[in-house]
Amino acid sequence: MINIKEKNYNYNNFNSNNIKSNPAFKKGFTGLTKAADIFIKSQENLSSTRFIQDTATNWAPKALFARSTADFSEMSFLEFIESGIFYFASPILGEKLFRNKLFNGEKFVPKNIKANVNEQIPKTVEEITKNKTITEEIKKRAISKKAGIVLACTAIPVAEYTLSFAKNLFTLKTFNKSNFNNIANLDKKGREKENIAQQIRVEQSAKKHLKEAAVISAAGIMAGAGLALNGHKSKLLLNIAKSILNPGKAIAKGLQLAGYKNEKVKNTISSFSLDFANNNGKLALSKGQLAFTAIVGLFGYSKAAEDRGKLDVLEVWTRVPLVVFYTIVGSELFQKGFEKILEKKNKFPDLLKKNKEGKLVTPKRSELPELAKKLARERGTDKLQELSRLTKQKAFVEGVPYAFSLLFMGLTLSGITRLWTQYRYNHQNKHIAISNMDFLTFAKQQTPEIFKDISSKR
Repeated sequence: MINIKEKNYNYNNFNSNNIKSNPAFKKGFTGLTKAADIFIKSQENLSSTRFIQDTATNWAPKALFARSTADFSEMSFLEFIESGIFYFASPILGEKLFRNKLFNGEKFVPKNIKANVNEQIPKTVEEITKNKTITEEIKKRAISKKAGIVLACTAIPVAEYTLSFAKNLFTLKTFNKSNFNNIANLDKKGREKENIAQQIRVEQSAKKHLKEAAVISAAGIMAGAGLALNGHKSKLLLNIAKSILNPGKAIAKGLQLAGYKNEKVKNTISSFSLDFANNNGKLALSKGQLAFTAIVGLFGYSKAAEDRGKLDVLEVWTRVPLVVFYTIVGSELFQKGFEKILEKKNKFPDLLKKNKEGKLVTPKRSELPELAKKLARERGTDKLQELSRLTKQKAFVEGVPYAFSLLFMGLTLSGITRLWTQYRYNHQNKHIAISNMDFLTFAKQQTPEIFKDISSKR
């Protein structure tokens, strides 16, 4: 460890910004601490974190258990493009294309209030409507433009739904295979032949869904542009804009009007939002968008699998629902449970603390320097050593759930799924074989000794 007293650090500048800007401070992080800090940083960025984790927990294990070249290729095609759709499409399309380019002209927002409107875009509807420092026109235009951007991003869940059909077409054109049993190499003896009629059906279905996706995406962009242009002019359009951003609140309100009384259910539904997350003033992937896209993708997986065979459908519904659940909430639930266990055992008390409401909270990476400074002042210890300790502890708290997702959701689930599919195939073909032979022949194969005795007695 570097002696910070010898290096004469400026303690007054010891804050979160120095993690990035202070070269001397960077030199203080070496070895394990540096690796831990890099890991924590990645965990606090939803898009990059989920992309890395999804690749690690989905692609790598499935690559390990790949059943054929075709299986490996189509799985790789699907996983990498899907991860890109999930985790980078929202900020790229929402922030860079629609917010700053297509929906940013003077037709959408007058020049004199453009800066004010754009400043409100990353904020929630509630934050915008309660802001007393801006005019009603700015509020209405900001909400309308933001809802227009979300609507224009319809292409994202649509692309996720049709990706499985694109995968089917990719495999068909590359390997001339459409039968899932052949793609997954379930028939070890190579007796199953490709069915030309099925290949035609798979190709037609894929092309049909891809064309429909293009039409729906274009319609979403046009509808989004219309809402961004005119949403502020009408109370009805403004309410539609709010419902697009927070559909959960609209549904909960409808349940309230219908006389539904379970407040817990209504509150849970009310929290569902398709609004973007605010990443330092930029539009980023939100958990609501992630959930919606993942669920839509599940049904796309299933529908595309129907074209290739029953076992493909069964494999989808064996594995994908668990992956979707874990992607949306499972990882977070597991981490919270792990943190509660550590807190009860009084592990890492400087890091794991309850707030005024009694909820367990952990400081963000950007808050660790100030916490380290405070602890060092109270204990008369070294600030950098305190920060190093807190960084490694936080990496451990977040690393264990991450490792679980890799080992269980990745390796174990992928392995079990493939074994289960092979078992289904073998079991299915055993019954087919039984139905194709007469009972006496089958019985002789199963109990040859008994029949030998019977024959000798005869």
